[in-house]
Amino acid sequence: MNDTVIQELNDGVLLLTLNRPKKKNAFNLDQWVGVAEALDQARENDDVLVVVLTGAGDDFSAGQDLTGLAAKDGMPGYQITENAIKEFDKPLIAAAKGIAVGGGATILGHCDIVYVGESLRLREPFTALGLAPEFASTYLLQAQIGAQRAADILFTSSWVTADEAVDFGIALNKFKDDDLLQKALDKANEIAQFPLGSLRETKRCLMAARREGIEIALEAERKAMDIQSGSPENMEAVMAFMQKRKPDFRKLKAEKD
Repeated sequence: MNDTVIQELNDGVLLLTLNRPKKKNAFNLDQWVGVAEALDQARENDDVLVVVLTGAGDDFSAGQDLTGLAAKDGMPGYQITENAIKEFDKPLIAAAKGIAVGGGATILGHCDIVYVGESLRLREPFTALGLAPEFASTYLLQAQIGAQRAADILFTSSWVTADEAVDFGIALNKFKDDDLLQKALDKANEIAQFPLGSLRETKRCLMAARREGIEIALEAERKAMDIQSGSPENMEAVMAFMQKRKPDFRKLKAEKD
């Protein structure tokens, strides 16, 4: 049993809770696979009409656990979840508070409705890690908030507050942390009163206009990640993280010269 993702089904609403609170729900392989399997099963289960995704404790997710990098059948864990969430054909709601970083931020772009708690701090830190974006965030973020604002967030690895997330269009609404999950469940229950066939076809239509963009972005991002993963820039960022210092990317150019 995968205890890194808790599943609770109640009257058509499946609540998925990322369950590594001591690690700020950072994703190890088990949690990536757990989310993917839960979504695949929910897609096939006609008793599930809506899924709500949230995190245990004070945070949504700190992204990839840098101490738990792993792959399954040659595929990085996050790509397993990318595939599952891309194919999920029912309404998906997120309730995110606290830290939402890396994959914990980009996964929100695939959710049909995103609610955030007032404590939310969101970051897509790929340039700071010497990496490239993932989860089709290079397409979805532009579609949500516009090309220039998306470029600003992705190029600078800057933090986004709860208010900014709502103002920019990353999230639909902000609530007090203590009210957040119930608000998301209330919305899920409102949606779950409608027939599954209609919900699926509506989701299919919503996806039709953006599926090609998502596929193109995923392919480009995976190529870019293959180039950057393990690169000198990436290794400098990882070493700086481990040594609790600021990375010095300029020295890499000097060493190369």
